[in-house]
Amino acid sequence: MLEVEQLVAGARSPGSAGRELTVVNPRDDVPVTRVLCSAPADVAAAVRAARSSAPAWARVPAAGRAAALHAAAAAIEASADVLAETMSAEMGKPVDEARDTVIAGVGTLRQYAELGPVHRGRTLAGDPSAIDLMACEPRGVVAVITPWNDPVAVACGLLGAALVTGNAVVHKPSERTPGTGWRLARLLAPHFPDGVLNLVNGDGLVGAALAAAPVDVVAHVGSTATGRAIAAACARTGAKALLENGGCDPLIIDSDVDPGWAASQAALGAFANSGQICVSVERIYAHRALASPFLEALAAEAEAWQPRLGPLVDRRMRDAVDEQVQRAVKAGASALRGGAAPAGPGAWYPATVLADCTDDMAVMREETFGPVAPVAVADSFDEALDRAADSRYGLAATVLTGSMSHAQRAWRFLPAGTVKINAVFGGAPGGAAHPRRASGQGFGYGPELLDEMTAAKVVHLSAPPTGW
Repeated sequence: MLEVEQLVAGARSPGSAGRELTVVNPRDDVPVTRVLCSAPADVAAAVRAARSSAPAWARVPAAGRAAALHAAAAAIEASADVLAETMSAEMGKPVDEARDTVIAGVGTLRQYAELGPVHRGRTLAGDPSAIDLMACEPRGVVAVITPWNDPVAVACGLLGAALVTGNAVVHKPSERTPGTGWRLARLLAPHFPDGVLNLVNGDGLVGAALAAAPVDVVAHVGSTATGRAIAAACARTGAKALLENGGCDPLIIDSDVDPGWAASQAALGAFANSGQICVSVERIYAHRALASPFLEALAAEAEAWQPRLGPLVDRRMRDAVDEQVQRAVKAGASALRGGAAPAGPGAWYPATVLADCTDDMAVMREETFGPVAPVAVADSFDEALDRAADSRYGLAATVLTGSMSHAQRAWRFLPAGTVKINAVFGGAPGGAAHPRRASGQGFGYGPELLDEMTAAKVVHLSAPPTGW
């Protein structure tokens, strides 16, 4: 079993809270990782270490910080197999897919290593006898709280952007993937001065202590409930809250698309990573004109996806997904495929297709985070658009249509940070968006993340009076 430690000011040690967590493999319930939770005193020490190291790290030339990030990326790439195996054992993602996400994290680190040295302020048009400029400075100490569903790639993005802009970091990975976070920290930390990258471990109590600590930014990817608690803590301390939280992303299927192709897109969006992606398809609005062939094709897609699915992260998540499905069925939905947790060990759940769903069902209103594709029928594109927009979330949305007019209306109308036309995933690298409503706030990706990790200072330089 992997024994996880914390990392504070370059020193490794077990957490001192007196609480122990054990992570079991969601395939077979075999224990794989053990961690002693960090105490509030450990969190405070990590924040002090980051605060102490931040000024010197900020003075390192941007090219030097970028070189450290490049070296860290190379170390992670060399250990991609070990990281992937650890991730797979802790949260269930198949090893090959886990390795792909590790390599994506490597690419993100390299992206920020290249962008960091060219991140700059701007000059302002003022009195020609003076110089006016806006300079970007590191904010200081960044608390990074990351999720379990993509624990390397997400962490690499937030850590990379914070470090390359001259901030010091305290990282708390999810308690569901502490071993992955520990291995990642051990690969990253040797390339930075002691105290620049610190790691604390544990459950929500540890995350709450970190969010309430005297830091300058709290960057969080995870649930809406946790994000709101972090936002409240930041309101008290004055820290900047950078949040990417839950979603209930809609997929609209227009009347003029091929139902088989639409089903393949819906299945990819709903079943990839067993539905455990922040921008998974969570609710589907199919035009009545093609609803029947679409549902038939989607049920067949679910059958084809089933052998490729890993388990959910744990039984707690599996039970929450199953509860939403059972409540929907009791309220009148029909399970065309799947719809019940299998017997036996592990946290497995089948690819599930629900027909006859209504907007008041939890499976259509709340984030499900499992391989479930709930389908409702709409009588028109306008109706589907209105129903898709009626949500407390605003992370992403997808529209499948052959109409340029409908596509234009959709991306302008839908209140989501990302709108995808005719592809549930994909897009150009470097894209960044603001989540809306309960889905969070601030840029979490792309070049704009460097802006979030820095603060602008306006400087006015005038010459002294003559004769001084």
